[in-house]
Amino acid sequence: MRIGELAARTGLSRDTVRFYEKVGLVEGRRLANGYRDFPPEAVAWLEYVRTAQALGFSLAEIARTGEELRGAPDTAAALSALFEEKIRIVDARMAELAALRGELAARVGTGCPLLAAGRPG
Repeated sequence: MRIGELAARTGLSRDTVRFYEKVGLVEGRRLANGYRDFPPEAVAWLEYVRTAQALGFSLAEIARTGEELRGAPDTAAALSALFEEKIRIVDARMAELAALRGELAARVGTGCPLLAAGRPG
C-alpha cells in the first residue's frame, strides 16, 4: 500500500511514516515511479509502535524490542518481561523524582533556594 493509505489506516501523518521509515521502524520498497509501497502488516506494526509509545517506550526501545518480539516463540511472555523491565525503570525514576521533590521542598522558605539545605541564606 502507498504511504497515504498507510497513514490513513494508522492515523499517522505521512511525515511520521517517513520518519519511522528513516529511523528503520518500518520498511517500504520503492516502486518504479518512486512511490513507497508498504506491506499490509505495516498497519499492525505501526499500531504496535503507537501503543508502545503511549506506554512510555522510546522509539529506540521499540525498535530493539520489536526485533526481539518477532523472534520470540511466546510473544505474550516476551511482552510481559518487557513490561516488567519498564516497570522497574519507571519505579527507579519515580524514586529519583521523589528525592528531587524532597530536596526542593526542603529549600522552600530558606531565603536562597539554591544554597545547600540547612545553611543560612
